[in-house]
Amino acid sequence: MSRRTGGSRAIPWTRWATLVLLGLLALVGRSWVGQADAPGPTEAADALDESEGERLVLELFAGRRSGEMVLVEGVIDGVLSDDNDGSRHQRFIMRLDSGHTLLVAHNIDVAPRVPLGTGDLVRVRGEYEWNDRGGVLHWTHRDPGGQRPGGWIDWAGDRYR
Repeated sequence: MSRRTGGSRAIPWTRWATLVLLGLLALVGRSWVGQADAPGPTEAADALDESEGERLVLELFAGRRSGEMVLVEGVIDGVLSDDNDGSRHQRFIMRLDSGHTLLVAHNIDVAPRVPLGTGDLVRVRGEYEWNDRGGVLHWTHRDPGGQRPGGWIDWAGDRYR
C-alpha cells in the first residue's frame, strides 16, 4: 500500500535528473545550431538575392552613401595583406558581374580567416561603406553582442562568420 503525503506525488530523482539533462542538451544544441549555417533572426536581409545586392551597391556608390547591409557575389581579383591596425582584418578585392570592385575587410578577431585565393567565387553579406575606389564591405561576421544584423562570407561550400 502506498502512502500519500499532502496530496502530491514525488518525482523519482532519476526522472528529475533525466529532465534536467534533456533541458541542458536542448540548450547546448540550440547554441550549436546558432553557430552553424542556419540563419539567425537578425539576418532577414538574406532574403535579397545577389543581383539586388549588386544593384544596391551601384546605387550606393553613385549616391556616395554608406551603412546598408548588402549581399553580393563575385570573383576574387586579388588578396591583400592583412590590416593589423586595431582589430585584425583579412582583406581582398572582389569583382561583381558588372565589373564594379569592392574591398572586403573581414574581421579575423571575430570570425575565422577564409582560405580563399585569386579567381575564387565568393558570396559576401556585409555593410557597405562608400569610398572613391568602389567601396568597402565590412561587418562580414556575426555580431558578438547580438545587437545588430551580422554578415558572413560563403566560400567553397562553407560559411565564415
